[in-house]
Amino acid sequence: MANMGQTTLQISDLRFGYDARPVVDLPALSVSAGRSCALIGPSGCGKSTLLHLVAGLLRPQAGRVVVAGHDLTVLGDAELDRFRGRHLGIVLQRLHLLSALSVIDNLLLAQRLARVPCDASAVRRSLAELGVEDLAASRPARLSRGQAQRVAIARALVHAPALLLADEPTSSLDDANAARVLELLVQRTRAHGTALLLVTHDRRVSGLLDDQVDLDGLR
Repeated sequence: MANMGQTTLQISDLRFGYDARPVVDLPALSVSAGRSCALIGPSGCGKSTLLHLVAGLLRPQAGRVVVAGHDLTVLGDAELDRFRGRHLGIVLQRLHLLSALSVIDNLLLAQRLARVPCDASAVRRSLAELGVEDLAASRPARLSRGQAQRVAIARALVHAPALLLADEPTSSLDDANAARVLELLVQRTRAHGTALLLVTHDRRVSGLLDDQVDLDGLR
């Protein structure tokens, strides 16, 4: 667990674009251990691209992304893959649950990829906290979109990452389940010293996280 108040994510002068069209231009952003930050803005303002840059799934054209003291922009591809697997939890809009595996095996695989001991009891606790423990033996194809989204969040949390990245985690959920997921994300952030960076256009998120940045206002 990181020390509370210690900076987990530090972004400086981050820029990225396509065909000379700027998509991300973020001078500075930091999120400390145990804190949560929502990046809010309409579709097309660069939210998902920014999250991919922080995850190391895209390489920035300028600037730095430092996570848990490691500058991701200078890591080689293999180093970056290992770092991402151990220190990041990621929930993308495309959930990437493996269809050939059951729900519980998807989470156990996440533990193996993170190089932490496989712990079925921890997996079941994570599923229970999101109200999907009864789906442990199910295949992803049998889940509703909302159920699959909650399973993906459980998978992202199961290895206690330093930084949790969430891309529109409430987009397919009704008000009650959206509130439950946000409450869990913030609770885990505070209890385990995990930094949370969430991007969304869902205004229900407003005021529920520690900090909020309107990306559209930075353009």
